[in-house]
Amino acid sequence: MRAEAHALKPVVIIGEAGLTPAVIKEIELGLDSHGLIKVRVFGDDREARVGMYETICAQLDAAPVQHIGKLLVIYRPKKEVVKERSGKTGKGLREVTIVKPSPSGTKRPSVTKVMIKGNERVTEGGSIKRAKPRQTSAKKSALGSK
Repeated sequence: MRAEAHALKPVVIIGEAGLTPAVIKEIELGLDSHGLIKVRVFGDDREARVGMYETICAQLDAAPVQHIGKLLVIYRPKKEVVKERSGKTGKGLREVTIVKPSPSGTKRPSVTKVMIKGNERVTEGGSIKRAKPRQTSAKKSALGSK
């Protein structure tokens, strides 16, 4: 665990206010999404940091991994979260309604519903265009061909 935590950056920073309910909630969210997190504590009192470390681990049912200076490393297995789809049809398609005014302006506008891929967009005129391909540098393409 210590080796994995070495490359991590602190997810939560505890300031002058200390261990507030909002800080506990943020630590819990970090543990739920990452499992292994680092917490930085600002303050020079070592006993206070040790007390915070024990309190966090006790309240959140987490395991203490490491306490080096002002950094606390905490582990708790990730919770499995099932994400629900919010109105999307899947596979990168989305439904868009296109409303075009009549050419003469006296008749009703034409309304059409179209399925659009993820890389397409609708212009102001109501036509569908694909996203432009990424531009490449002339210098890089010349270097790559050598």
